[in-house]
Amino acid sequence: MSNIPIVQGVAVPSEQSKFGYQPAPGAAANDNNNNNFGYQQAPSNNNDYSYATADLIERRQNPVQQYNDVGFAVAFLLHLVAMIGVLSYNILTSTESSSSGSYANIVFVVGVTGLVAVGLSTLALSFMLKHSTVLVKASLVFSVVTSLAVGIIGFMVGSLMMGILGLVSFAVGICYAKMVWSRIPFAAANLNTALAAVQQNMGLAVVAYGFLGIAFAWSIFWFLGLSDALAGSNLPVVFVCFLSYYWVHQVLQNTLKVSVAGVVGTWWHIPDEASTFWSPALTGSLSRATSYSFGSICFGSLLVAIIQALRALEHYTRDNDEMSALQCIIQCILSCLESIVEYMNKWAYIYVGLYGFSYLEAGRNVIQLFQQKGWTAIITDDLTDNVLFMMSAAVGLACGVIGLLLGFVDVDMFADMGYEHASGPAFLIGMLVGFLLSSILFAVVGSAVNTVIVCYAEAPAEFQMNHPQLATEMRSAWVQAWPELSI
Repeated sequence: MSNIPIVQGVAVPSEQSKFGYQPAPGAAANDNNNNNFGYQQAPSNNNDYSYATADLIERRQNPVQQYNDVGFAVAFLLHLVAMIGVLSYNILTSTESSSSGSYANIVFVVGVTGLVAVGLSTLALSFMLKHSTVLVKASLVFSVVTSLAVGIIGFMVGSLMMGILGLVSFAVGICYAKMVWSRIPFAAANLNTALAAVQQNMGLAVVAYGFLGIAFAWSIFWFLGLSDALAGSNLPVVFVCFLSYYWVHQVLQNTLKVSVAGVVGTWWHIPDEASTFWSPALTGSLSRATSYSFGSICFGSLLVAIIQALRALEHYTRDNDEMSALQCIIQCILSCLESIVEYMNKWAYIYVGLYGFSYLEAGRNVIQLFQQKGWTAIITDDLTDNVLFMMSAAVGLACGVIGLLLGFVDVDMFADMGYEHASGPAFLIGMLVGFLLSSILFAVVGSAVNTVIVCYAEAPAEFQMNHPQLATEMRSAWVQAWPELSI
C-alpha cells in the first residue's frame, strides 16, 4: 500500500447530472489486484469533458516507477556534501582563530526567531481554516496599500522614480482588485477544499514540520559557516553561498509540494486511501518524492534558487556604485528567467506528484491541459498565493521585530564581526528565518490549492461523487466567477 496509484475518472456530460456531468461507469469500483480502480475513459465525442490522454490514463492505472532527472539529483547531493565540508571547516577555523561570541549570538537569534516562526505559522494555519474569504479580501487590500505606501515613501525620501512607480502600481492594483473581486468566492472555495484535504491528512503537517526542522538546522549551519565570506568582497563566492542556501530551501519546499500533490490527488479520487492522520497515500507520495521524483525536484529548485541568489546578490551590491553595471546585468537576467520559471514551476510539481513525470514533461503537460480547457486566465490569478505570501510576510516581519528587539537588548552582539550595532543584522536574520520557515509550512496549503485546480480541470465528476458538499460550493463559486467557461 506504500505506492498507491493516482487514478482519475473522466466526466461525461449528462442531462441527468445536476451540474452537467457524471462519473464514468464503474467509478466506484476498487480493484486492487490489477491497479484498476474502475475509472474509465469516456467515449470521445464533440461534447465530452475528457481532457485526459490515453497515456495519462495508462499511467494512472499502471504507474511507471523510474528515476527522472537523475543528473540534477546527483549534482545537488554532491554540492550538499561539498558545502557541509566547507561550512564545517569555516566554523572550526573561525572558532579557533577568533572569539566565538558572535557565532553563539547568531545561533541564539536564529533559535529564538525560529521558534517564534513555528508558533506563529501554526496559529496562522489555524486562522486560515476559519477565515479564508476574509483573508483573500485582505490580501488584495494588502497588495494595493503596500503599493501606495511604497509610492509615498518614495516621494518622502526624494526618490521621484520610486514614488511614481509606487503610485502607478497602486492604480493598477485598484483596477485589478475591482476586476477580480467577483472571483473571491471561488478562490475562497478553492482554499477551503485544499484545507479540507489537508485536515483529513494531518500527517502532512508532521512532514512539513520535519522539513521545517531541517531548514531550521540548515539556516543555523549556513549562517555560522559563511558569515565571514558574506562580509568579504568576493562576489563569486557570495553568489555560490546564496545559491547553496536557497537551493537547499527550495528542494525542501518542493519535496513537500510534490508529496502534498500526491496525497491530495488520492484524496480527490480515492478518499478512503487518504483520510487518516498518516494515510497510505502519504507514505507512498513521500516515498516517491524522495526517490523517483527527487531529481525533478532538484531541477526545478535549482532554477528558482538561481533567481533568488541573483536577487540576493543584487541587494548585496546595491550600495556599491562601482557595481551598477553588474546590477543591470543581474536585473536583465532575472527579467528573462523569472517569468518563465514562475509560470511553469508552480504547476509542474503538481504533475510530478500526480503522475511521476520528469520536470520538463510535467510542466509541458499541465500547461497543455489548461490551454485546452481555456483556463489560462484562471491559473494566472494568484489570489490564494497572495494570501499565503501575506501570511509569510507577516510572520517574517514579526520575527524580524523579535530580532530587532534582541539587537537593542545587546547592541554589541555582533561586534566581533564588524557591526557597531546589532539591531540591523538581527532584524535581517529574524526576517529571513521567519519568512523561509513559514513558507515551508504554508507550502502544504499552496500545493494543495494548486492540486485542487488541476484535479478540478481533469476530473470534476469524481469530486462531485466523493466530496459532494465541497463540490457544490466550488461549482456555485465557479459559476459566479467564470460564467463563460465550462468545467
